[in-house]
Amino acid sequence: MTLFPKRRGQMSDSMVTALFIILSGGLQDAYTYVCRGKVFANAQTGNIVLLSTTLFEGDWSHTLHYLAPVLSFLLGIFIAECVHRRFKHMERVHWRQMILLAEIILLIAVGFLPQSLNTTANAVVSFVCAMQVQTFRKIRGHAYASTMCIGNMRSGTEALCAYFHTRDKEILRSALTYFGVVLLFALGAGLGSVVTLRWGEKTIWLSSALLTVSFLVMFLREEEARLHRE
Repeated sequence: MTLFPKRRGQMSDSMVTALFIILSGGLQDAYTYVCRGKVFANAQTGNIVLLSTTLFEGDWSHTLHYLAPVLSFLLGIFIAECVHRRFKHMERVHWRQMILLAEIILLIAVGFLPQSLNTTANAVVSFVCAMQVQTFRKIRGHAYASTMCIGNMRSGTEALCAYFHTRDKEILRSALTYFGVVLLFALGAGLGSVVTLRWGEKTIWLSSALLTVSFLVMFLREEEARLHRE
């Protein structure tokens, strides 16, 4: 039994595509926390807690610091859904590839922003994370989140519990898939924290590179699917 069994499906649903997207998601969170003022790009729950704390303490100078990524995250979800609705029937380029291309460009731009513009940088990365989590929501048929862990941990543990009761190997594969996603996210975060110490603000370009690989893989899988249909 393999951790990620080979299975046909949508190009965005494959493990190969998701692999680099998940690594990128972990890297983005580590980047904003380590390099951009200890703000979470993905974990908006943490930002909301810190936002509420600063409000109740009357620390108005830090309110925008945490409010900006929260609002940008909401905007990113809204824009991704608008792109989906507007371009979901487009044939030449898949709408998810359009989202990936936008993410790549925005993250490259973030690498040029100095420390004095950390609030702007965090807002842009949170916007990108939101588009990513809204756009890529399944892996091998299983609903998952590429930019956060709590849902994947819950789903993986639930599936593992079900396996102990049913001994269904397909359910075990599901549990291992979720835990594999969590592991990949952690690896991305660890990579991001280490590289940030060397590259500083430019580290986010590594995230763009990872997303570029997924972007190209989606093109290859689409061409493979087209040839298969012919």
